[in-house]
Amino acid sequence: MKLFSSFFIALRYLLGRAHEGGRYLRGAAGGIALSLVPIIVTLIVADGMIRGIMDRYLELGTGHLQVFNFQNRQNPEAALPYIEGFPGIRGIWSERQGLGVLLGSAGTRGAAIRAIEPSFWEDEGALRFLVTLEGEGRLLGDRDVLLGSELARSIGAQAGNTVHIMTISHSPLGHFIPRVTPFYVRGIVSSGYQELDAMWCVISLDAGLDILPDLGAAHLILKIDDPFGGSETMAHSLRGVLGTGFGVYSWRSLLRAQHSSFESTRQLLLFIMALIVLVAAVNVSSATSMLVIERQRDIAVLKTSGAKPSFTTSIFLMGAFLTGLTGSIFGIAAGLLVGVHVNGLIRFLEIVMSFFSGLFNAGPVTILDSSYYIDHIPIIIDANMIIQIGFFTILASVVASWIPAHRAGKLKPVDILRKY
Repeated sequence: MKLFSSFFIALRYLLGRAHEGGRYLRGAAGGIALSLVPIIVTLIVADGMIRGIMDRYLELGTGHLQVFNFQNRQNPEAALPYIEGFPGIRGIWSERQGLGVLLGSAGTRGAAIRAIEPSFWEDEGALRFLVTLEGEGRLLGDRDVLLGSELARSIGAQAGNTVHIMTISHSPLGHFIPRVTPFYVRGIVSSGYQELDAMWCVISLDAGLDILPDLGAAHLILKIDDPFGGSETMAHSLRGVLGTGFGVYSWRSLLRAQHSSFESTRQLLLFIMALIVLVAAVNVSSATSMLVIERQRDIAVLKTSGAKPSFTTSIFLMGAFLTGLTGSIFGIAAGLLVGVHVNGLIRFLEIVMSFFSGLFNAGPVTILDSSYYIDHIPIIIDANMIIQIGFFTILASVVASWIPAHRAGKLKPVDILRKY
């Protein structure tokens, strides 16, 4: 009963007239709402960019899992009879990787040579992110090559040109000797992320078996139904099926460094934004102090009517709770609204800033440069994290208001009535 009474009194203070103290709580709620908008937008943008980049790595690069043959590392296909048709696996491809040097009309460049079955590039995941900029995005022969856009630019290659790939081969006497092989540039492709485009040189699996040395990496690439939630479980299941002669690694192991770097940046950004929320929570404490001053007569009446100090304290703590709750609801809603439309807002800002920069004969302004970032941010809403942010905001508001609320409970009605 006391809880309901303190709730309704606190609600009356929050919704009451401005001169009765309500302006303080409403102002504090507005401050909390404004502080939550950037942290929610930061969360959505950070998660979206991480997912956008990692999706490209997974669908075009490492796959969701990789299988290695420890007993005969150049024959990962020995695992196929055990894993083909395994529940949850939607695709398996053989790949060979090695390093080489590309020679083009404008220079040379080191490259990561990927020799993989052509059907890999026809998978639905690859088709989502791989864009053909010139020529064709598929290999028609064993001497065809697909080049990443940044790699092609650095050596001056275009679709239809001939480039030479230098690799290392074995001589009959067992010595390593350079081998130069001409390839026809079938197409120039892009993943939308410069780091991937800068190193890619894609040839057919048969060509890779021909020109890559035995020192190159050989593995199977697997794609599964739930890469983000079930990769570790699937890896554990496949290890049990294949035994100790094979190694199964999920993308979380293969891309541990990149993913950890992205997550660390994300956590740092959220921490900085959380400091703004803490400042807003301190404002709730100030608002509670002002409310106590405004409502001293109410406190005196309650105490002379037999209210205990704990009841008086609970009223102002409940006011802080409602203030934090109101600010959290409106702030999270506004943050979600901005976050969902962040791509459109970025494009709008680019247009406006480019207009003003054009007045000073400057070039167009690009906020999200596709040369360094992805050109479109996927919208990822982490409901659990948003709930945690809201809970943290409300808790911080209540904790910050405990001191003025406790002082209100300790006020003596005689002193208040003598004052008025």
